[in-house]
Amino acid sequence: MTTTLAPDSPPLPYPALHEEVLPGGGHRSFILRRGRLLRLTDIEGGANVSMLLFNAFEKTERLNLPDSLKCQHTARLTRGHCLYSDMGRVLAAITADTTGWSDSLGGVLNADEVRAKYGDGPYQTLRNACHRNGTDNLLVELGKWGMGLEDLLMVLNLFSRVSVDAAGGMHFVPGNSKPGDHIELYAPMDTLVVMTALQHPMDPSPDYAPRPVRLSWMQADPAIAEHCRTSRPENVRGFINTENLYL
Repeated sequence: MTTTLAPDSPPLPYPALHEEVLPGGGHRSFILRRGRLLRLTDIEGGANVSMLLFNAFEKTERLNLPDSLKCQHTARLTRGHCLYSDMGRVLAAITADTTGWSDSLGGVLNADEVRAKYGDGPYQTLRNACHRNGTDNLLVELGKWGMGLEDLLMVLNLFSRVSVDAAGGMHFVPGNSKPGDHIELYAPMDTLVVMTALQHPMDPSPDYAPRPVRLSWMQADPAIAEHCRTSRPENVRGFINTENLYL
């Protein structure tokens, strides 16, 4: 299919199997098959995508952000890092990231919090431009796979940066993602991806204006994730644990 990428987007590393736009405020879920690569491209700048990951065929195994940070000795997740499950397997590897930072602290807002921050935005008057919230959007997608509120755990906010000062205060960094910035996720196992494109909870803008992202699926050579595998000794073991799932 023919698509128009965001300004300054570099070519895809492999031919696209499929591409689509996740609109601002939208939500989506799908299985990223083993050996597939997903590129998310910020079309307008200022995007934020809140994401959950699960083992596609054993959904009690899911993304564990504290373990992902701890085992890789980092306070931020970017290119070369792995996203670990609570079973020590790699649900996805971040093979490219032009923003340099994705937030693992900020979470998502619920309906009351969105109303308090942006005012009323009911469907009855705004129709498809109504104000949506991350909690309900993710629950809608989780419900499609037989999951519910108990499965709504910590999310990774792609494209967003939250810094922490010496006193422990958290600060949202505006402008972390520019038009054309992209993040690529390689799946060494069959991974259920659940996501929504909404503003980061700490975004100081008073206006409800979530930004769209382009999603591009590719079939990839496993070598594209080799720098993730070898960036830490822990990641070598994580990839081995993942590969053993398919013995």
